[in-house]
Amino acid sequence: MKHDQIPTERRTFLRLALALGAATAVHTIAADPAGTPTRPGGAPPAPAAGPPAQARANPSAYRLRPMTAITPPRFRPAAPPVRTRPFEELPELGSDAMVLSFDDGPDPVYTPAILATLRGYDVRAMFFVCGEMAAHNRDLLREMADDGHVIGNHSWSHPLVPKLSRGAIRDELGSTSEVIEKTLGAPPLWYRAPYGAWNRNSFEIGAEMGMEPMAWTLDTTDWTTPGTDTIVRRVEQGAGPGVVVLSHDAGGNRSQSVAALRRYLPALIERGYRPTVPRRS
Repeated sequence: MKHDQIPTERRTFLRLALALGAATAVHTIAADPAGTPTRPGGAPPAPAAGPPAQARANPSAYRLRPMTAITPPRFRPAAPPVRTRPFEELPELGSDAMVLSFDDGPDPVYTPAILATLRGYDVRAMFFVCGEMAAHNRDLLREMADDGHVIGNHSWSHPLVPKLSRGAIRDELGSTSEVIEKTLGAPPLWYRAPYGAWNRNSFEIGAEMGMEPMAWTLDTTDWTTPGTDTIVRRVEQGAGPGVVVLSHDAGGNRSQSVAALRRYLPALIERGYRPTVPRRS
């Protein structure tokens, strides 16, 4: 029997079956975590829920433990121009350039001391802020911006992003960008995934919001409080053109991070390095 000879009732049934099949497929795709990578070495703490519509009363007492020993893997290609892996170093800044970056703040105890040290040497850095911290420390955000530092997005509540739905990722990044934009008049242009854990959804949603992904080259592991001498040694031994240094100004006792910066920053400058920040046109 030819196609145009199929009885009307059967054609109607086939169309309904196809429609139901398509709806099921769409539901399955939406539920897929989009290439969530498997990370060796054990899972970090369970992710916090995305931010609610209203501002939270107080920042959560999370213990930030970035999985910095793992280099982000290569992911499935996303639609251009979305990146498939973050920037890990920036050699194009020049043979004498390095980038200092600080995560998880702003913190009213440690961030001002870090800003004062950077200001004393006329150095700019990158600060990847958590929205729940930024919402309660807007004056520090303004101080960062006034000093010429680059402020990036580090999510709202520091969750494990690959465990989140697309909607939750959008809430985490979008709420933080909104706080930054309302405070400074412009949204962030860079973001960093908590724990250094990325997936396709995070790349795509970050790109939708006009942000580039930034990782790091050198981890000080200051979040383990290994001692000021150890932090200084790691930075000085790992220094090099385009190196991006990861430190923290919140999420725990960061007195070692503050003290280490006061020592390694002048040492880097004496060796001819120029700590600077990337710019996006």
